[in-house]
Formats: sequence, C-alpha cells, structure tokens
Amino acid sequence: MFDDIARLRTTRTRSISPENPDGSTGGGARATEGTGAHAARELGRGWKVSPSVVIGGHSTHDLAVIDEPGRITHIWLTTHRDHWRSLVLRAYWDGDHEPAIEVPVGDFFASGWGRFAKVSSAMVAVNPHGGFNSYWPMPFGSSAHLTLENLSPDDATVYYQVTYDTGPGVAGAEDGFGHLHAQFRRSNPLVEGETHPILRGVAGRGHYAGTYLAWGVNSTCWWGEGEVKFYLDGDDEFPSIAGTGTEDYFGGAWNFDVPDAGYTEFSTPYLGFTGDPPRRRLRVPTAVRDVPVARTRSDHVHPRHHRGGAGARLAAPRALPPADRRHQLRRLVLPRPDEHDPPRTALGERPGAVTPPRLRPGGGPALSRRPAPVIPAGRG
Repeated sequence: MFDDIARLRTTRTRSISPENPDGSTGGGARATEGTGAHAARELGRGWKVSPSVVIGGHSTHDLAVIDEPGRITHIWLTTHRDHWRSLVLRAYWDGDHEPAIEVPVGDFFASGWGRFAKVSSAMVAVNPHGGFNSYWPMPFGSSAHLTLENLSPDDATVYYQVTYDTGPGVAGAEDGFGHLHAQFRRSNPLVEGETHPILRGVAGRGHYAGTYLAWGVNSTCWWGEGEVKFYLDGDDEFPSIAGTGTEDYFGGAWNFDVPDAGYTEFSTPYLGFTGDPPRRRLRVPTAVRDVPVARTRSDHVHPRHHRGGAGARLAAPRALPPADRRHQLRRLVLPRPDEHDPPRTALGERPGAVTPPRLRPGGGPALSRRPAPVIPAGRG
C-alpha cells in the first residue's frame, strides 16, 4: 500500500460532494445557493455555500453518478445519528439495475445501534463525532451509481464526499478486480436454537472480506458461545469452516473480559469490539476465497445463539456476484410500532466468569452510559 504512494501514475483523482455534484474539473465551490448560504452570506461564492444536502422523507438522493471506468477510494459521510438506520446506501456497478450494496448507512460504517463508537480499522474509520469513512476499494469497469434513500418521513441533512480515480491506468473490474458487494440482515428476535444468516445465495468467484455484527441480548445467559460457520462449494449439513466461538471469530477471547476491568473495547486494523456488543471482522489479509463458478454453489455464515433470543444486524462485504440482493429493507430496518431493540445493559454472566462490572445500569469508566452530545441537524 505505502509503496504505491511513491509510484507515479496516469490516473486522475476526482471528488463528488454537494460543493461539486458531478466531480468535474474546476467544478467545486461554485454554488450560490445551498444549506450553508446563510452562514456564508458575508463571504460569498466559494466559501462553503453548499456543504450538505437535505434528503426529504421517503425520497432518494444521488450521491454519485460516474460514467467512466474508475475506482472509488474513499467515502466520507456524516448525518445525525437518528438517520443511521433509516438512510439506506445503495451502489450499482457497470449499469446493473440491481444494487450490489444495499445496507443502512450506519451498519455499512460499523455503527448499527445509532450510537457513536470510535472505529479505527483498515477499511472503515468512525471518528468523533460521527464522521464515517470507508476505504473499501470499489472498482468499476464503465459506471458507478451511489444513492441514499430516506425511509423515514423526516428530512435528513447529509454531508458527504466520494473520492475516486479515473483515467488511463486505473485498476478496474476488467483487470481481474471484483466489485464490492454488501448485504444487510436483521433477526429481531432470533428464536432460541435458530441460526442467523450473515450471507446466503451467493454463487461465483469472489472473496468474503468481512463481517460487522451488532448483537442485542434478550436473555441473561452468556451470549458469545455461538459459532460462525462458512458453507462453501457444495457444503450441505456440515461446513468447511467452523469457528470456536463468537468472540473468538472477532479476534478476542474469554468474554472480552479483562480481570478487574470487565468488557474491554478494542479497535485494530482488521478486528474490533466496540461494546453493547457490536463487533467487526475484516478478512482482508485472510479472505475466504472461492473457486470458479463451476464449482461454487453458495456461501452461508451462521452465528448460532443457543441460549436465548437475540437481535442481530450486520453488513457483510465482499461477495461476488450476489444472487439474493434485494431484501425487504423497510421491514428489516424500520421497527413495528410495538417493537423495540433488546436491552443492552444486562448482557448476563458467562459460567465461570465474573459479571463485567461496567455493564451495570449507569455504566462504568470505559463504557459510560452518559447521553451522547446531540449533532445539530444543520451542522456547519
């Protein structure tokens, strides 16, 4: 990665934002009207007149429309946390009418509970206070189309920037690079004894590159003893890859429980646990690789919670190509009037382990339950 910085290239870098909606050369900071016009009234054109967009309720906004070969290298986005679950990010590659990415924006950026938690990983960074960053490489051979759909009736103010490379020498899908795909699934509640599918219905050649999981607990038993299983290349009853425990899959051990400290958060380039208990695993250096489509049937990944119900959310990039991409997101994302998320302050006790003191109501030194500061809807 760092060796590439010194290599001179023939590619060009472009960036799409509310200040330059099409990423054109010299197209930035030209707005005379926008969400920042009043704040910039004494500065005039060229000074943050249009830093964001307002997406109306039940409407869709085009984040980026690119009509040439390229590679998205970075996405930065922020919005009020009330919208992290009701804004759905979609990405369409090379003229496909079905989205390859279809995930609530918070879950795509490893923030599934609508609460801020710092994430410092190679592919996703979440910085104070709600700055979402994606460094997933997203190559495309001819075009890319990114949208945000607002599933709620309320307006959502969104700040964003999509940076991409284009021009001769850009490494795209035609050079043996795969498209990025991400799926979202939610089980609320997950019935005792049943499995939660992270990914299914995928056939073809590709790499499984990562999992983000947000897990709420409906029982007082230890929640982490489920195994993550990969069913590959015709596996039926038994998987090719079977893990040893939920916290083990995400790179931790023994309940994430440090003596005299309780649950301990961590964030590394490829593994993390951010409490409550969301966790993530990016399989980038050790991706699960498939063989050509002639030998591949599908992939399934199942964390099993066998001691009580659980609500789970996740995004699982990267799979190529998806066969089951369209999910009823409105039903999955927006809760029923009588539905609520499971409590997150009583995760229970693992047999033989000390109940983490930081999970008592009111929190503790590291996992404080203090109310998070509010981001004004009209930031900036």
